[in-house]
Amino acid sequence: MSLSPDLESGPSFQYPATACVDHVDDYHGTSVADPYRWLEHDTSPETEAWVAAQNVVTFAYLDRIPYRDRLKARLTELVNYPRLSAPTAKGPWRLFARNDGLQNQAVYYLQRDDMEPKVLLDPNTMSADGTTRVAGLTFDRHATRIAYMVSGAGSDWQQIRVMDVATLEDLPDRIDWVKVSGIAWYGEGFFYSRYPQPDVAAAAFSSMNEDHQVYYHALGTTQADDVLVYRDAEHPQRFHHVSTTDDERFAFLYISDRGQGRDGNALYAKDLQHAHANFTPIWTSFDDEITVLDNVDDLLLVMTSRAAPNRRVVLIDPAAPAESNWITILAERPEPLDSVRAAGRRIFASYLHDVTTRTFVHFLDGRLEREITLPGVGTVVGFDGARDATSVFFTFTSFTAPSTVYRYRIEDGSYAQYGNVTLPFDPSQFETRQVFVVSADGTRIPAFVVAKKGLVLDGNNPTLLYGYGGFNVSLPPGFSALRVAFLEQGGVYVQANLRGGNEYGEAWHQAGMKEKKQNVFDDFIAVAEWLIAHQYTCSERLAIQGGSNGGLLVGAIMTQRPTLARVALPSVGVLDMLRFHKFTIGWNWIADYGSSDDPVAFEYLYAYSPLHNLRDGVTYPATLITTGDHDDRVVPAHSFKFAARLQEAHVGDSPVLIRVETQSGHGSSSLTKSIHEAADVYAFLFHNFAVEPQLPV
Repeated sequence: MSLSPDLESGPSFQYPATACVDHVDDYHGTSVADPYRWLEHDTSPETEAWVAAQNVVTFAYLDRIPYRDRLKARLTELVNYPRLSAPTAKGPWRLFARNDGLQNQAVYYLQRDDMEPKVLLDPNTMSADGTTRVAGLTFDRHATRIAYMVSGAGSDWQQIRVMDVATLEDLPDRIDWVKVSGIAWYGEGFFYSRYPQPDVAAAAFSSMNEDHQVYYHALGTTQADDVLVYRDAEHPQRFHHVSTTDDERFAFLYISDRGQGRDGNALYAKDLQHAHANFTPIWTSFDDEITVLDNVDDLLLVMTSRAAPNRRVVLIDPAAPAESNWITILAERPEPLDSVRAAGRRIFASYLHDVTTRTFVHFLDGRLEREITLPGVGTVVGFDGARDATSVFFTFTSFTAPSTVYRYRIEDGSYAQYGNVTLPFDPSQFETRQVFVVSADGTRIPAFVVAKKGLVLDGNNPTLLYGYGGFNVSLPPGFSALRVAFLEQGGVYVQANLRGGNEYGEAWHQAGMKEKKQNVFDDFIAVAEWLIAHQYTCSERLAIQGGSNGGLLVGAIMTQRPTLARVALPSVGVLDMLRFHKFTIGWNWIADYGSSDDPVAFEYLYAYSPLHNLRDGVTYPATLITTGDHDDRVVPAHSFKFAARLQEAHVGDSPVLIRVETQSGHGSSSLTKSIHEAADVYAFLFHNFAVEPQLPV
């Protein structure tokens, strides 16, 4: 099938040939063909050859866009400014991350009040291509050691290592096959979660992600000597992890059963003062969320959604944990409780009000001390700290304000900026407007519109509409220097807050999950149509974008409304809704999606599954599918199969391409790769809008 790339004086090209196999599955009496099943084997020589051939076509197209390199240069300029994380304080130390501007990974530093910061860990030195990442840095109780996790090439698999704070040297301890784990210090070691070491033959399949176990590792011993703390072989798809309180008095075992469609977690507690005590049940249902914030002497301060879909904070006696004995500390409010932290003998509770943060400080008995007057309307995260902390740090951001760290004094409620942020551009030239759109069933959907001040509503502005809509994840205001490259060219960025997220609490989440998933797509379509009706843009200047569950969103919109947008940008998307649970931890998403193994769920999944709803002879939007060869969360097979079927079905002159990043996983694994991908996406977008950006030569 040939296709003109629509580049001036450029030759037409052909998509790589994709073999079809005669494979048909029976779903509850319905036969479903899967001719590209072989592409699920992403490490086979045949699939690797197909990927290489697709990349040749894709990059040949991108290489011929004349301003692509200038876009890359501008993006590099825009991100070249120092960025600082909120410090974690423990004992005399503050631990923070800093990127000087163009470092592929942020560098971790240690600092005391009487000294200059010193480098703790520099991930940029751990690999030649800058794709090694460090995460989960956790002090032990006395701030003498730090355990941390290392991953490579964007993988979700991690290795735990331990560093001595005094010498800044790694100890010999190495813990492998770690995934979905915290690091919970207790005494001279820590609890962690891992999977069994897999057989090489199982490397690409979900059996690697079954039988999640909790272990205790004593420092100075080998992993083979670690003590098994908890295992449930009868339920291999459950997650298990352990946390400990600040004083190491209690350990808590959390168990979730999302593979069976359960969206909450069970909770068990162990009093570590008693060496032979077992984990005893606090809450055994999997239908509600329950998380321990800290202990208040013998009692537990807990955040829960039980009898409070928008969440509340309660006090539980582990010796008498019956729900009838719970004491409400912070009652449920009309706004969802987005995050809550216990630090400095206070409770910091942040709520979402029309998708922006309001933060309140309470005493441990629930009495309100004050509302924090934030630096602006935007998003706040942080307030982590020890029980004896006198100050805590938080980060504020908005669409036009970069992430900025502040230090909050608990005694008087004052706060001051911590570190300077100097940008290589002026964010004040842009403004944000929040609008509310009526969806198909009458539901009011919020969306943020970001553009240059003085935007002319002539129906012709290049517009990028972004969404997610799932897994109880909110899309609050957030800053992106890479996005500025689009905005300064007269682009309009729109972030839609769809059902399925947590913007308005659990009811909002449930209204966009399982059999109600179509609401999410209807919400997104309603926002797109509102933008067109109000003269922000037109279909020929509209691009739709989303990643992961948002990639599913874009794929569904493409198949349901192929003429709605000129450009579609599905990234690392879940696109085969009949087989997503067959790969890695895909079964974990059954709680949100349902499963094709269930005959009722099969009907609605099949009705919107992007892969299965592409139709021959349809002109689809210009499409750039992006994925990573090391994505072990949403395996690239989703994108591979969707691209193959799209190239087969599509007619017309618009390109439908797939870009496969090497040494990357569920998103770009380094800043360099992020810049390159953004340049390709914007070049593709502008070119298919027939808009040439004004950039220095």
